Amino acid sequence: MVRSIKNPKKAKRKNKNKGDGSSSSSSMPSMPTRVWQPGVDKLEDGEELQCDPSVYNCLHGFHVGWPCLSFDILHDNLGLNRTEFPHTVYMVAGTQAEKAAWNSIGIFKISNVSGKRRDVLPKKLANGEGDMEDDEDEDDDSDSDEDSEDEASSTPIIQLRRVAHHGCVNRIRTMTQNPHICVSWADSGHVQVWDLSSHLKALTESETEGKDGSSSVFNQAPLFNFGGHKDEGYAIDWSPTVTGRLVSGDCKSMIHLWEPVSGSWNVDSKPFAGHSASVEDLQWSPSEEHVFASCSVDGHIAIWDVKRGKSPVVSFKAHNADVNVISWNRLASCMLASGSDDGTFSIRDLRFLKEGDAVVAHFEYHKHPITSIEWSPHEASTLSVSSGDNQLTIWDLSLEKDEEEEAEYKAKTQEQVNAPQDLPPQLLFVHQGQKDLKELHWHNQIPGMIISTAADGFNILMPYNIQNTLPSDVPI
Repeated sequence: MVRSIKNPKKAKRKNKNKGDGSSSSSSMPSMPTRVWQPGVDKLEDGEELQCDPSVYNCLHGFHVGWPCLSFDILHDNLGLNRTEFPHTVYMVAGTQAEKAAWNSIGIFKISNVSGKRRDVLPKKLANGEGDMEDDEDEDDDSDSDEDSEDEASSTPIIQLRRVAHHGCVNRIRTMTQNPHICVSWADSGHVQVWDLSSHLKALTESETEGKDGSSSVFNQAPLFNFGGHKDEGYAIDWSPTVTGRLVSGDCKSMIHLWEPVSGSWNVDSKPFAGHSASVEDLQWSPSEEHVFASCSVDGHIAIWDVKRGKSPVVSFKAHNADVNVISWNRLASCMLASGSDDGTFSIRDLRFLKEGDAVVAHFEYHKHPITSIEWSPHEASTLSVSSGDNQLTIWDLSLEKDEEEEAEYKAKTQEQVNAPQDLPPQLLFVHQGQKDLKELHWHNQIPGMIISTAADGFNILMPYNIQNTLPSDVPI
C-alpha cells in the first residue's frame, strides 16, 4: 500500500513556477500532438511533455511548504451550483513535515479562482454555420487582448491560518453538517476533533488575514482526543445522515464507532472486527444511517450495520491486492467504487452482492496503485481517480464508443490530437503534471471543479468537457 511521502524533506518545495499540469502558458504546439500514456509511452531525445491549457476552463497550482497527504473541501455559504468566475474555495489540509512538531492543520481561503466557461463545440460550428479558421482568428485576437489585460489579476489569492498538530496528518475530514468541525488521524495513533470556527471567521471577514501563508501557527487544544486505537490509521468518515457520528479504522484492522454526546463523543471501546489486515478506508452509506463500508489490505470490502453487532453483515473479495480506497455514490446509493494497489478499480452494484455478480465495471487503465477515488456529487455516472502513475482521470460510466459520432465531432473541430485507439470510451479526461498524487475531491457547490493534492502541492482544475456535460440545474 503506497500512502506516505517517502522523503518529505525532498518533497518540500521552494517558491518556483509549476510545470507540466499547472502551466499557465496559452501557446499551442504547431505540430499535431498526441496523448501521453505513462507506463506505455517513452520520451525520445528532444521530446518534451507540454500541458494543453485549452482543455481546461480553469487550472491553477499552488504549494504551501510541506506536502499534504490529505485535505477536505468545506461547505460554504456562497451558494449552491456556482458557475460564474472567479470562484472562492474554503478547505482544510494536514501536513507531512519532517519533524512531528513542525506539522499543522491549514485552513485555507482561496479566492479569485479565475477561468472561462466555454462550449464544447463552437456555437457556429455546432449549428453547421461559419468558418472554423475565421472564427479562430477572431477569437485569438480577442483572447490575446484579454489575456494581456487579465494576466496580472488571474492569480488566485491564498489566505491561510495554521493550527499546530503534533505528528503528520494521515487523513483529515470535515463534518458534513458542521464544516467548521474536522477530525484528523495522526501518525502518533491519535484521532482528534477540532473546532476551526474562529479561523474560518477570521478568513471570511478579512481580505488580508493569513495572506501568502504569513500567519503564525496557533496553539489550540482539540475538542476531543481518542487514543484507544492500537496503531495509527488512515480510515475515517463522518456520517452524512447522523450529525456527529463517526467511524475510524486503524492499521491493526480495528474499527471504532463514535457517537456524539453533549458536545463531545462516546467512542465504543469494543471495536468492529472482521478484517485480517489494515483498514484503509471507510464510507458511510448515503441513505442508511446505521450502515457503513470498509476496505482493507486483505483485499476485501465489508459492509457493516451498527445495529447488528461487531461483525460485518457481508464481506467479499474485491481485488487481488490491497484495497486502498472506496467511494459510496451519493446520487445512486447502490453503487460502490473501489481502487486497488495493483492499479485497477471496480464499480459494484450492491443490490447484486448476494448473487455474487455485483461488478458492473472493472478498469485496468492505471499501472500504479490507486490513491484516491470519488464519485461526482453532480452526475451519478461520473467519478474521478488518482494513481501513483501521476495521473488524475475522470470517467463517465454511461458512455459507449460511437465511431460515427466521434468522426463527426473530429470533423467539426478539426481535431489534430492523435488519441490512442485503445483508450476506454468511458475515459473522459486525463490530468497530469503533479508528482506523487495522493488525494482528490470534487467541489460540492461548484460543478466540474476538482482539487487534488500531491507531493509537490495542490491543483485546482475544471476540465472544459466535464463542466459542459453536467446538468444546468443540479440539486446539491
